[in-house]
Amino acid sequence: MREPNAVFVQAGLSDGLSSTVRTGATWSADGIDVGWSDGAIDVTGPTVSRVALRWSERLPADALILGDAWERSYGDLQWRHQQPERLLPWYFLSHDPQTGATTGAGVDVQPNAFCSWTVDADGFTLWLDLRNGGGPTQLNGRTLAAATVRRFEDAGSPWLTLHAAVATMSTRLPARPEPAPVVGANNWYYAYGENFDQKAVEVDAATIVELADGHPVKPFSVVDDGWYPGGIASGGPWDTGAPGVFDDMAGTAAAITAIGARPGLWFRPLLVREAGPWGRPGPHDKPGRALDPSYPEVLDLVRADLRRFKDWGFELVKHDFSTYDVFGRFGPAMGSRLTSSGWQLHDPSRTTAEIVLAFYREIRAAADDVVLIGCNTVGHLAAGLVDVQRTGDDTSGRDWERTRKMGVNTLAFRLPQHNRFFAVDADCVPCTPQTPWELNRRFLDLVARSGTALFVSIDPQARTERSDRALSDGIRLALSGGDASGIEPLDWLTNTTPTSWRSGAETIQFDWSRPWGADPISD
Repeated sequence: MREPNAVFVQAGLSDGLSSTVRTGATWSADGIDVGWSDGAIDVTGPTVSRVALRWSERLPADALILGDAWERSYGDLQWRHQQPERLLPWYFLSHDPQTGATTGAGVDVQPNAFCSWTVDADGFTLWLDLRNGGGPTQLNGRTLAAATVRRFEDAGSPWLTLHAAVATMSTRLPARPEPAPVVGANNWYYAYGENFDQKAVEVDAATIVELADGHPVKPFSVVDDGWYPGGIASGGPWDTGAPGVFDDMAGTAAAITAIGARPGLWFRPLLVREAGPWGRPGPHDKPGRALDPSYPEVLDLVRADLRRFKDWGFELVKHDFSTYDVFGRFGPAMGSRLTSSGWQLHDPSRTTAEIVLAFYREIRAAADDVVLIGCNTVGHLAAGLVDVQRTGDDTSGRDWERTRKMGVNTLAFRLPQHNRFFAVDADCVPCTPQTPWELNRRFLDLVARSGTALFVSIDPQARTERSDRALSDGIRLALSGGDASGIEPLDWLTNTTPTSWRSGAETIQFDWSRPWGADPISD
């Protein structure tokens, strides 16, 4: 990556961007120094909010632009014509329809800044968000290794270029051991946190074991939200199950294991139902408090939770909601501001990205060999620190349109991240009375072929001989690693939910729509 043509800095929230003066490989203004060395960006100063690096480079007028998302995607990943104000988190690609060439730029995973791009006809800008919560970070003269920038050259096609880009951005991660396929049952999309108990959990485990039909790779059976006191997504403490329903969580894990599946458990690490210390300033969605992960005591609590789950016998833990609990917003509302102004985390000397990254590292270390799923976690920060990443927003056991919009979109546009950043999880395939099985079956087939994580939510009332046969075929294919030749969306330049896919030497057409087409009312 060549050096930027210009650099701008912003110290406080009320300050505008200031032009810098260059001295060698350092750009300076307002007491802030920005250093550049072979793409590595360092920032030194008393306080800092943002840094912008600008490259002047004419782009084709009809170029198509692709970016990523802050955390999960929400059915919104797509190639678009130039939109100068469009925020492109982490990386971007530019495709020239006339020449067929695709190029772009991005930052290495695990940066210490929230990094995004904007692209216009005259060039592109990298925005380093170095804030702490909703205020400037007090570096106090510290030099921060903010990010490392990479340039992507054409690799033969837009699909191959995205694969190469993801590989380039993850080169500094330790080599991933060949992961076993992550496949299993998850009760969320038929139970939705209600009306399930120990018996229902055992039925789920028995169902996934039956459908795996003796495959040498054991499937998981995940107890999702609703197993603890307090109601759906209401937070910890996470030291006991719901009285009279899950009185013995170690016994629950043991029962799943005895049936022949691997037990998994959901939790929300940064929310508790009780008042007390170590809370994040600002509003949150439930009674109690959202925990501030810059407190050492909060990390102690989370470490203790992970150790407890492992001691209970759970082999997989899904940690959820932490982006929302840090920022008070989900991805689509984060935008370029990330969170509301005027509040800061307990430790204002570190950027929010540094604090979130440290939080993920603590979870990874405490989990040891437990399989970790990150949900509502920041993909570019969680890369290498979770085994599996929920890359899209929720599918649905009640509304097929959510599965089409969220599941197909995230699989198509984030599949190249699979087994480089983490194992991709496009979310569950439902089998419920409220959703059309024929369409769910197509999604099952696509996910199974992809070799990504496959979880199924099977309402016992929806099981038929026909659905069982398809579920068993898909589960066994996924447990075997999917199509070894890989899959590729062929119409992803023009379709947010691609219908034409290459699977090995075969081209498959998937019709994702009802007879009347997609429902414009569904969210």
